[in-house]
Amino acid sequence: MVNHQDETRAAYDGVVELYASMFANGLEAWPFTRAMIGSFVELVRETGNPRVADVGCGPGHLTAMLCDLGLDAFGLDLSPAMVDHARRAHPALRFDEAPMEALPVEDRALGGVLAHYSMIHTPPGELPALLAEQARVLAPGGLLLVSFFATDGPEPVRFDHKVTPAYSWPADRFDELLAGAGLVTFARLLHDPASERGFLDAHLMARLR
Repeated sequence: MVNHQDETRAAYDGVVELYASMFANGLEAWPFTRAMIGSFVELVRETGNPRVADVGCGPGHLTAMLCDLGLDAFGLDLSPAMVDHARRAHPALRFDEAPMEALPVEDRALGGVLAHYSMIHTPPGELPALLAEQARVLAPGGLLLVSFFATDGPEPVRFDHKVTPAYSWPADRFDELLAGAGLVTFARLLHDPASERGFLDAHLMARLR
């Protein structure tokens, strides 16, 4: 039986060059994302621990951005083809193949975790364990910045993402899951991306208790 991880891996392996080309100009068209990542970087620096994992890093553009902004960042992705592309595009940086559900990182090691639309393919019932894994690798006071598609309804909504099926989440419900993993949300940004999907873009920043 094929699970969602196998489906997601195969789907992203098949769109590497197209996906990478979409972000060739970094985040020039994404001002809200730039603002949240900039705040994340500044606050991680304040923890005194600049080591950060970009989980679901894709072609590595955000890993490189974090490093350019002064963090000790490395990228992890489920897709071996994405990891290969990231290594070729950014040979000075570290990229490894790994699922978000089992990070190759020691306990309490990181000042931050960036999860940029990388949790959207996780079925709702599996998301609490996934968030617990991100919390496991954060040092006390460490930060998680997670971005996802948000819905106004009361329940997560499964939809046909252009790569592979995904889920949008009510921001309050996602916040509750973060709290269950020991993370306290202290910043929230929701905005309308004028997307044909009709979802909002959501960015939640949380700190490990």
